[in-house]
Amino acid sequence: MLGIILGTRPELIKLFPLIKKLKQTKLNFKIIHTGQHYSKNLNEIILNSFKGIKIDYSLKSGSHPHASQVSIMMQSIEKILKKENFNKIIVYGDTNSALAGALACSKIKKIKLIHIEAGLRSFENKMPEEINRIIIDHISDYLFAPTLLAKKFLLKENINKNKIFHTGNLICDSINLVKPIIKKLCTYEKFNTKKNNYILCTFHREENLKDNIRLKKIVTIMEKLSQFFQLRVILPCHPHTKKILKKNQIKTSKRIILIDPLDYFNFTCLLYNSKLIISDSGGIQEECCILKKKMITIRTSTERQETLKVGGNILIDVGSFDLQKVKNLMKKKVIWKNPYGNFDISLNMVARLKKIK
Repeated sequence: MLGIILGTRPELIKLFPLIKKLKQTKLNFKIIHTGQHYSKNLNEIILNSFKGIKIDYSLKSGSHPHASQVSIMMQSIEKILKKENFNKIIVYGDTNSALAGALACSKIKKIKLIHIEAGLRSFENKMPEEINRIIIDHISDYLFAPTLLAKKFLLKENINKNKIFHTGNLICDSINLVKPIIKKLCTYEKFNTKKNNYILCTFHREENLKDNIRLKKIVTIMEKLSQFFQLRVILPCHPHTKKILKKNQIKTSKRIILIDPLDYFNFTCLLYNSKLIISDSGGIQEECCILKKKMITIRTSTERQETLKVGGNILIDVGSFDLQKVKNLMKKKVIWKNPYGNFDISLNMVARLKKIK
């Protein structure tokens, strides 16, 4: 039997097409949700949006420092692995949920560990997610690389080529599922804005939240861009981000509209119809590239290097913000290429999973 370990909003979004396809092919599987994202807005809304995801085990690990969180998850996952007759386990990406699942699984010889979204590298080793990715890749039995560049990085790290498969990225299937719906939605109208007439912003990464000075600079960048383009900024605010803004008494002007996180359909509608996106999210970099939307990534490095090569995404160091870079991006004619594969990624993955005994 196949086990799927997940715990965050992005994992739910990306794994949904695969889960849907697994159900259609009647392949026996169970889902373990660690509870890493425990907020209703980050968890239940996504589950309600994507009907058909049945969670078999809810661990409710909650918020803890990295080491504690991984340890708590591992202990619970280990008990389930010993109880169930799994012969293969899927973990996705670079989250603490994926790391905990991979570490727990690696101790049990009869279980094959499959890492989906393997091979991503920012080459910034102080980034927690980078450490997670590297560890998971090097203890996995099978590595599903979303791009040829990701596969190249894995081979450079001397991982056995017979373990690596270039599969494409499941986000292509997720977007394909929601695209007919988001084209009919007008979520932006709720905020008295029009199509292509607002900036969408999200940020949640530790490096952008733990430093109060850096956080203030991000807010300043939003204000400057809002003023330059004469557009309002819509900021779906992660509960943790909102808490830190309040704690540090960082206030925003009326130009910035703070809202609660949205379900995937409404958020993707906002993304699809925006003038510009500002974010530190890896997943949003992929979505912008596929949906042909220009984006500013407020980080000094990215593991989604393909999006930089396409030309629709630029990195901005918040410590030395350069408005000219943004002006150049908006003037630039981008020849959009999708490095993440054609649709039906999930169908190909199911075929690959069936071959793993």
